[in-house]
Amino acid sequence: MVNRGFRRRRGRVCASLVAVGLLFGVVSSAQAEPRESADATIVDSTGRAGRTVALTFDDGPDPRNTARMLDVLGEHHVKAVFCLWGEHVRQHPGLVRRIVDDGHALCNHTMRHENMSTWTPAAIRQNLRATNAAIHAAAPGAEVRYFRAPNGAWGDTPQVAAELGMQPLGWRLSVGDWNRPGADVLVRRLREGVSPGSVVLLHDGGGDRGQTVEAVSRFVPWARGAGWEFTLPARG
Repeated sequence: MVNRGFRRRRGRVCASLVAVGLLFGVVSSAQAEPRESADATIVDSTGRAGRTVALTFDDGPDPRNTARMLDVLGEHHVKAVFCLWGEHVRQHPGLVRRIVDDGHALCNHTMRHENMSTWTPAAIRQNLRATNAAIHAAAPGAEVRYFRAPNGAWGDTPQVAAELGMQPLGWRLSVGDWNRPGADVLVRRLREGVSPGSVVLLHDGGGDRGQTVEAVSRFVPWARGAGWEFTLPARG
């Protein structure tokens, strides 16, 4: 009887261990699935047919205008990409968390807006990793889906960014908002320049971007009325 009881208990223990092993196998398999892939292609479109457009904002987060831009985008239910300076992230981590909480995508824009067109891959990698570390310190677990080279000075950055899981992000339309020509001019440039699939380059940081905030607040409802859909840029 003792032997039979022992065998029954041992059988139950073995069955439990098998079940646990199967469970951990499922969990491990799920955790091992790769994230969405990236390649060294510099994307400048949504990759979708029809009247689609992606808004992207560089050089933040900025305490004066990032929150205002987020208010405008939230009011109109638009998701965008925010290309972040690592140093600005360290200074304003709460804004990074709000960007993530509001459902927008993140983009690595280097630590200090460096021109890395002549840098070695090793130096580029160090900078991009430092920038991502600053972003993750502000918003743990957030995915940094894109990388944009300051001023479009790419060099070896596309390949390094792709190796780190970030899609190099270009643009088709830039309206020169850094020159602050006035909100009316920016709205006109947006309306006349937007084309199907465009990635649009704008700024929420790096200076006074009040004109950009106003222009976006006027352009978005016009575009929606004209049949445009706001989405995110493609991945390679």
